[in-house]
Amino acid sequence: MAVVGRIARPHGRRGEVVVNVETDFPEARFREGSELFVDRHGRVEPLTMTAVRFHRNRPILGFAGVETIEDAAQLVGHELRIPPGRLKPLPAGAFYRHDLVGCRVETGEGAVLGTVDGVEGTADVSRLVVASSRGEVLIPLVAEICVTIDIAEKRIVIDPPEGLLDLNHKGTMKNTKS
Repeated sequence: MAVVGRIARPHGRRGEVVVNVETDFPEARFREGSELFVDRHGRVEPLTMTAVRFHRNRPILGFAGVETIEDAAQLVGHELRIPPGRLKPLPAGAFYRHDLVGCRVETGEGAVLGTVDGVEGTADVSRLVVASSRGEVLIPLVAEICVTIDIAEKRIVIDPPEGLLDLNHKGTMKNTKS
């Protein structure tokens, strides 16, 4: 399932929660009567939204059966998901994050860097988190660097500027404390 938000914290005493948005379509995803899914205790459970309002571009949601602050606290940290069949088609050149995870990342010469482990940032400024043999590498998700993205083949070809891979390689930092 595709992640559309993460429950950040309870809001008030009546079981509402504040959500960190992970979708470009928050008004479409978060509507009264709509159903989202959460994985709790190894089981996928539906949650029906009974109240929705936005504060500072973040939704505050109420769910059926979540009536108290204690109920809401049990949801903190959980991802809110929807089935892939409910996703809107994207324009050419746009991708859902879950489609990028698992893609092999390689250079134009065919050297394999690693596999996309995640995508960080917002729709405007995103970066690929690539698990490589040297550790984690961050690659800006821009057309000038990610020159080919082939979701069907689970392959991303990059043309990184000189030094980018070393600069964004989290494992290259040395401890300089004395």
